[in-house]
Amino acid sequence: MTTLSHEFGEGHHIPEHLHQEDQLVYASRGVMTVRTGAGMWVVPPQRAVWIPARTIHSVVMSGPVSMRTLYIKPGLVRRLSTRCRVVHVSELLRELVLHACRFKALRRRNSAQAHLIDVICDQLETVETSPLQLRSPTDARAARVAELLSQDPGDQRTLDEACRAAGASKRTIERIFRRETAMTLGAWRHQMRLLRSLQLLAAGEKITHVAMESGYSTPSAFITMFKKAFGTTPGVYFAADDPPPRRL
Repeated sequence: MTTLSHEFGEGHHIPEHLHQEDQLVYASRGVMTVRTGAGMWVVPPQRAVWIPARTIHSVVMSGPVSMRTLYIKPGLVRRLSTRCRVVHVSELLRELVLHACRFKALRRRNSAQAHLIDVICDQLETVETSPLQLRSPTDARAARVAELLSQDPGDQRTLDEACRAAGASKRTIERIFRRETAMTLGAWRHQMRLLRSLQLLAAGEKITHVAMESGYSTPSAFITMFKKAFGTTPGVYFAADDPPPRRL
């Protein structure tokens, strides 16, 4: 197992690349957006993204980001190995990741490091996943609708109007979205707006601006949605964002 620790500024973009190892990418501070050909994953505080080996991906930072990455031999964590996903980082897993990142590489010939590898892998086998992803439809008609909605999340046009603007009926687009994203078109739009709000909040935007940009009529309506999704208000959630890790 090898590690990487790095500090990134607001808007930093890591272009498309891949690794031969599985990756656990955790931001102890800030929000990351990971994109692959299959969709996007937004990674807020207290979450990490699992990226299987040889997955082509890019990463964009919203706000200053303290990134901590573990590179893990394929097959060591079988439960997560097949696809990208956002996972919840418990206090224990967080401390394990930060401790592991004190070393550039963990070697099994060192008994203490071997135990650390095993505990991290055990934690990842039982970690909870978070639905903070947005799958991309591949059908050309549905892709046009997805692009139209994503260009301006605050756009108040109806879904019928968006589908007509993309040259298809809502009934047809709904059928395609259910098949290719496992979501209704309305649920997909809601998820897209939620993920956009995380990016804006991490960049330091005010609640009123975030609400409008994310398609909510009032800040209170946005806060209600956010509490339903995350169990707390945006202010409390991002106040828990951890500072750069201390030396243990």
